[in-house]
Amino acid sequence: MVVAPLLVCDFDGVLVNGMAEYWFAARRAALDLDATLQVPEAMPAGFRQLRPLIHKGWEMVLVAAELARADFQLQPWLEAYADQLAPALARWGWTPDQLQAQLERVREQAIASDLHRWLGLHHFYPGVPERLRRLADEGVSWAVLTTKGGVFARKILASAGLEPWALYGHEQGSKAEVLTRLLREQHRPIWFLEDRRPTLEAVCRQPGLADVRCFLASWGYLLPCDGQDLPPGIHWLEPQVFATPLAHWP
Repeated sequence: MVVAPLLVCDFDGVLVNGMAEYWFAARRAALDLDATLQVPEAMPAGFRQLRPLIHKGWEMVLVAAELARADFQLQPWLEAYADQLAPALARWGWTPDQLQAQLERVREQAIASDLHRWLGLHHFYPGVPERLRRLADEGVSWAVLTTKGGVFARKILASAGLEPWALYGHEQGSKAEVLTRLLREQHRPIWFLEDRRPTLEAVCRQPGLADVRCFLASWGYLLPCDGQDLPPGIHWLEPQVFATPLAHWP
C-alpha cells in the first residue's frame, strides 16, 4: 500500500507574499531601535533585491537599517550576504535576539491596533488556498514550517480559513531540526516545499535528512540563478505542477 506523504510547506514565498509587511515591520523595528534613522516609507529596491538572501526575521531589521546608511553599498551584500551580517551587527551594536524581539513587538502592536490592516499586507499566491484545501481529497496532510513566529503565521492562515495539520514557527527550532523530528516520528514520506535554495541545499547535505523529498517553488523569493543547475535531490516546481495531484510532481 502506498502511504501518502506529509507535505511540509515553507510559509513566506511559498504560500504567502508578505513583502509589503516585511518592509513595514522591518522599517518600524529599525526606527524603534534608532529614531535618528532616515528610513523611507516606500520600500527601497535594494530591500526587494536582498529579500531572497534573508533567512531569519531579525536580518530584515538589520537590512532596513543598513539601507538607511548614506554610504551603503548594495553590491557587497548581493555578492557575500552572510559575510556582511556580523560587521553590520557590530556597527549598530545590536544582537540577533534584540532585533527579533523588536520585530515581534512591532507585529504584536500592529495586530492589536489594526488586525485587518496588518492582514492586508499579506497576499496568498494565486490558487494556493484552493490547492491546500484539495489536498484532503488526496488523503494528504500539510504542515507549515517557517522562520516566522508561529502565532503570526497562524493568524494569516486563519484569515483564509486554512488550518494545517501542524505549524512550526521559529520557536520550534531550525527547519533541519523540525524535519529531523518529523522523519523520526512520522511513519510516512516527508516532502518539503521551500523557496530558499540554500535551505534546501543544507537539507540535502545533512545525512539524516536524505529521505526528505525537496521541492524549490519557482514563484517565491528567488535569485535569477536559483533555478539553474539544481543539485540532485532538489526538484523545480512550477505553479501549474503544484496545482496537480502529488502523484504528478517530479
